[in-house]
Amino acid sequence: MNFENIRLEKELYGITGKSFTKALTELDPDENYVGTPLEGLDAFERQLKRFDIKVSGADCDLVEKFFATTESSVLFPEYVSRQIKQGLDENSILPEIAAAVSYIDSIDYRAFSISESGSDSVAEGGTIASTTMTLANSSTRLSKYARRLICTYESLRKQRIEAFGVALRTVGAHLSRSCNALATSVLETNITPTTIAGNSITYADLATFWASMTDANMDIMLCSPSVMANILALTEMKGTVADLMKSGRAVTPFGVTLIKCPSLTSSGDIIGIDSTKAAEVVFDNGVIVDVDKILTNQNKEVACSVHIGIAKVYDKAIKVLKTVR
Repeated sequence: MNFENIRLEKELYGITGKSFTKALTELDPDENYVGTPLEGLDAFERQLKRFDIKVSGADCDLVEKFFATTESSVLFPEYVSRQIKQGLDENSILPEIAAAVSYIDSIDYRAFSISESGSDSVAEGGTIASTTMTLANSSTRLSKYARRLICTYESLRKQRIEAFGVALRTVGAHLSRSCNALATSVLETNITPTTIAGNSITYADLATFWASMTDANMDIMLCSPSVMANILALTEMKGTVADLMKSGRAVTPFGVTLIKCPSLTSSGDIIGIDSTKAAEVVFDNGVIVDVDKILTNQNKEVACSVHIGIAKVYDKAIKVLKTVR
């Protein structure tokens, strides 16, 4: 079936276990366009081309272009969802800390943890050491974060789509900060912190903190903005500042990536983790938008939400350093 003949209906948003794009891709597979000028576009982007909707650049259309026909209006909630998700992803620490990411069709999940006992060295007839995976005694409810962007259709329709995308990404960024705060709170829970040697953090404090993780390999340090600024001001970190300007990532001379995390502002803590073992991130269907409201021309708001859970997997892959004595 050619992408220009697909019948777009809002019911494509209501298929259990499938996103709009996944449902659309099943009707219009990407592999049909290999070797054509449309290769590289996904099913949603091909529909934008079909209806000649330009979402960015000098020729960017107005929002009302989505509502030119009944079918083209069906694309609008997916555009909204993608922009909110982009804002969420651009401001999220979750990709950096998640050893595993799970998507479930539920608002509850059973977390698990890994513990160890014994020595790997076994004498003849001795007891073999064990690594134990244990499920939590009870289910944990995913946390819900939601936000509305209030705007009447009349005030929205003459806005450039690209400009409207900025507002949507701002909503996503706000949700992301809430998710980040949940993550840092969970990671810190029941972890006994260590403290810097003096009254202000030094390079030796950082190196000692990194070396203190002996059962895993610390590769990430989450820092509050003020703590990260103090670290970057250290003489030993001057070379790192240049890397930060080029790539947006600050890496210590011993290979640990520093990530600015505003949710740690009040505590003065640094959370060090082995990102391959520390935590699992659980989502319920990703970003959810209110499709029915968005498809009504007289809508007054764009409502979106995300359900998320953070579970510590391996406590030995998490350390906390207090920088305030």
